[in-house]
Amino acid sequence: MEISVKCICMIMGLLVAIYGGSFNCAHADKACPGSSVNKEAMKLFPCAQAAQDDKAKVSTDCCNVVRQLLKAPVCMCAVVLSDLAKAYGVNPAIAVTIPKRCDIANRPVGFKCGDYALP
Repeated sequence: MEISVKCICMIMGLLVAIYGGSFNCAHADKACPGSSVNKEAMKLFPCAQAAQDDKAKVSTDCCNVVRQLLKAPVCMCAVVLSDLAKAYGVNPAIAVTIPKRCDIANRPVGFKCGDYALP
């Protein structure tokens, strides 16, 4: 029961962020061309647990989304460091490990995302 309540709260918060604009991401227009950081963050919902716990299994759905998002590493970085991600417990140090945990061969190793680098 606890998990479903957390999911409902997370979804409600994400909807408020997208439609209410309560979470502001700097340079969102430049980071994610043709989209917003919040919209891209919504796509990463399957990665929520993997971005909080480095021992959590990374789902195939998460890896597929990350693979697409890595086409614009600056956008992925903006999502990981966003206020929205922070509000939902995303640990940037763990989140940047997801591409490696997905075994994405063409990930931008060493790409700096704030104080963190993609392994």
